[in-house]
Amino acid sequence: MPVEFLGIAATHDGSETTPRSGAAFDKEYTLRLARAHEDHGWDRVLFAYGSGSPDPAPAAAYLASRLERLQILLAHRPNVSYPTFAAKTFATLDQISDGRLTVHFITGGDDHEQGREGDTLTKDQRYARTREYIRIVKKIWTTHEPFDHEGEHYRFHDFVSDVFPVQQPRPNVSFGGSSPAALAAGGAEADVFCLWGEPLERTAEQIEAVRAAAKAAGRTDVPRIQVAFRPIIAPTEELAWEKAHRTVGAIRERGATGPGRRHRTGAPQNTGSQRLIAIAEAGERYDRALWTPTAAATGGAGNSNALVGTPETVAQALLDYYDLGVDILSARGYDLLDDAIDFGRYVIPLVREEVAKRDAGRAAGVPRSLAAVGE
Repeated sequence: MPVEFLGIAATHDGSETTPRSGAAFDKEYTLRLARAHEDHGWDRVLFAYGSGSPDPAPAAAYLASRLERLQILLAHRPNVSYPTFAAKTFATLDQISDGRLTVHFITGGDDHEQGREGDTLTKDQRYARTREYIRIVKKIWTTHEPFDHEGEHYRFHDFVSDVFPVQQPRPNVSFGGSSPAALAAGGAEADVFCLWGEPLERTAEQIEAVRAAAKAAGRTDVPRIQVAFRPIIAPTEELAWEKAHRTVGAIRERGATGPGRRHRTGAPQNTGSQRLIAIAEAGERYDRALWTPTAAATGGAGNSNALVGTPETVAQALLDYYDLGVDILSARGYDLLDDAIDFGRYVIPLVREEVAKRDAGRAAGVPRSLAAVGE
């Protein structure tokens, strides 16, 4: 299967290393960044969610009406709206984008962040709510007759939507997490399961856990796997590592945890961040190019492990993950615009070329991992 590349649809130019220069929603920058992705070989961009950040759905509609190819991954937290309303919003956005929407459902891994918008459920209760929410949204997308719902978290009667997605039977559902509850929910409901970048051995274990969860849920298919990294590239290895050390120094100096995020109080509650911190404490460098000080400097906040090296080194590192079964590669630099352009120019073509060779090998009966032997 061809590999896909996911970037970021940031609404301003701030990052962990640099404060934003303008408003939280800078329309011109948002469009410029998205066009850079579309013009440099990326497949889709993520519209992230934060309690105080600009609403990603209208921001996505803004870009979808101005770009023709770039696909949309829209992050959504179930606590912020009823599923009947959300399903219509998603269907409308799929219409605006001519069928380019995927929805990424976020359960929420931090009680304090959830509480900022009035969500008081426990983590396990949130996962149960998310599963119910996704099932309702899927049914609304595909049901043309009124129906009732009596669930643990949602109840409504005689509902039918008058707007349906372009994609048939429905848009894809994306999900992420590392806890047993996350694996169970995503294994049952997700078309795409998202992981943060970890060493190859741990990533292989995570992939197997996702597949086992899908099987336990009675599925005959399995979710596609997405893995996220922060690439740091330069023309030579020496320059790349100098850039990496400057980057982590800037992160520490700024003391931030990400664009649009507020400082975390105490140790992270979510399993994914706990895993990133444990990996960083065990070592700085793994495999071909994985580097953990960027994750350590942010307290394991989200996608934060780096891949460091020349474009060739980083491309080969990404191919190592592809050979494990990863089909969607998420990447976001620290200088959002320039890094998106450089990654699109110098890394994406290398990966696509090698993936084409592996796909040709698979068509000839060679397993994905063996197709890379001898390169």
